[in-house]
Amino acid sequence: MKIRLVNNGVFTPIDDIDVTLTPPEQGFYWIDADAEDLIVLQPLFQMHDLAVEDCLSDEEQRPKLEIYEGHYFIVINSIRFDDEEIFLRALNIFLGKHYIITVTKQKISELRTVKPILWEQEVNEADRMLYLLTDLVVDNYFNVSDRIEAKIESLEEEVLMNAKKTHLNEIISLRSEILWLKKALGPQKEVLLLLYRKDLRLIDENLQKYFQDIYENAVKVSETFETFRDLMSNLRESYQSSIANRANEIMRIFTAVTTIFMPLTFITGFYGMNFDSIPFLHDKHGSLYASGFMIVLGLFMLYWFRKKDWL
Repeated sequence: MKIRLVNNGVFTPIDDIDVTLTPPEQGFYWIDADAEDLIVLQPLFQMHDLAVEDCLSDEEQRPKLEIYEGHYFIVINSIRFDDEEIFLRALNIFLGKHYIITVTKQKISELRTVKPILWEQEVNEADRMLYLLTDLVVDNYFNVSDRIEAKIESLEEEVLMNAKKTHLNEIISLRSEILWLKKALGPQKEVLLLLYRKDLRLIDENLQKYFQDIYENAVKVSETFETFRDLMSNLRESYQSSIANRANEIMRIFTAVTTIFMPLTFITGFYGMNFDSIPFLHDKHGSLYASGFMIVLGLFMLYWFRKKDWL
């Protein structure tokens, strides 16, 4: 657990947790905690049992905004994409008038990237930090959507050039991830809408209007993933068409090869019959004549197929 006094963007480490119970003369306290630290924090900040239970639960938590006496409990999902799988990690936030407590089970990059922004903008209020942190979380969805779009384009190019069975697994897996993520974005939008429209006394009225921009960005992200879902459907159809075309191409080649060898098989079968009166049968160069004729015939048929664009 890390305790900091944030005063005009300047961080001052605090060692005694009891100090945070009293509002500072200037600034606010930021407590960055793990789930285990709630044993200490719950009685000090009068955290509701249900909110603490949500933080400790191993199940995936739905984004929410819960209003308690003296503080708000907010759950939003941070996103991460490692090129193979999309992860959502819960960011639990307790917002008070003079403090903000962030509780996470895994490392969340937004908690690291928000620090220089707090210093640059000389942030002095806890609700302002909530706004900046939420904005970073939603902006990261745009970064992930750009990477997903690049992956879809790369997959599309590979499928059109040389479709493989592994591509189908990638398409199905990525499409499932996109559908799951789009479904998860619904509750997140609801929370952002509440932060924008609901009467919240712990958030400055002028600052609350800025949450509208974050909400609109979340709507854009949701629409983007809706487009990705359609693109994945089209990509799957392209894969099936590519596989079908490839199968047709292989069958065309096999048919041409079979057709070329049909007269050659006839000739070899003809000379394999048990008759004595076969042309060139007793000629010492007969095998060369027959072989040469078959080679010429095969090359001629190959040339003819290429000229007709059958091969």
